[in-house]
Amino acid sequence: MEKRFNKYFPLLFVAVSLTEIPLDKEVNKVLKRGFDTFFSLFAILFILSWLIPLLALLIKWESKGPVFFLQKRTGANNREFRCIKFRTMVANPWSDTLQATKNDPRVTRVGAFLRRFSLDEMPQFINVLKGEMSVVGPRPHAVPMNLVFKKQIDSYDNRHRIKPGITGLAQVLGYRGEISNHWQIRSRVRLDHFYIRNWSFFLDLTIVYKTMGKLITGKSEVY
Repeated sequence: MEKRFNKYFPLLFVAVSLTEIPLDKEVNKVLKRGFDTFFSLFAILFILSWLIPLLALLIKWESKGPVFFLQKRTGANNREFRCIKFRTMVANPWSDTLQATKNDPRVTRVGAFLRRFSLDEMPQFINVLKGEMSVVGPRPHAVPMNLVFKKQIDSYDNRHRIKPGITGLAQVLGYRGEISNHWQIRSRVRLDHFYIRNWSFFLDLTIVYKTMGKLITGKSEVY
């Protein structure tokens, strides 16, 4: 994984204690929050303002149910919040406990398109503006899944030192979608810890740039 990481991010793996991280410094907190506020406002005013009405019509046309899917997820300092997404599945009682899989029969046709280009994640810019999430950070998991991962992985809770993100280092390196085996979540957590230890504004910009590239090519699908 280190070889693959260095190919895309010319940085070194540095062993740094998580007792002190870059985002503990006020100047870094202000810089990151400023970027989050500007980016989320831009997305809400110039994209979501017309995307929400358009997708609302398509989602409601294909299946009954709400336009948005609200799910409790774990945020910074283990605080729970309601993550906002466009609904991509038919209404079902397993949405909080059963992961979406490839060719999942619960996913609608409109939902499959939204997932392919990660458009279902766009409403999370509202979470960012509210201060519950960041543009870049560890991806938040549903509360039941989070409780399972805590029991399985040592130091898992360290990823909650900062706000979760719409995108993250693990996601741009290919660790996204269904978690079907133990090494996948371990790899994600390892990259989350690296990001937290080595955060910089340049690293955030690099991740955003690579995320946009995946969105344009349709390679950002999350099942």
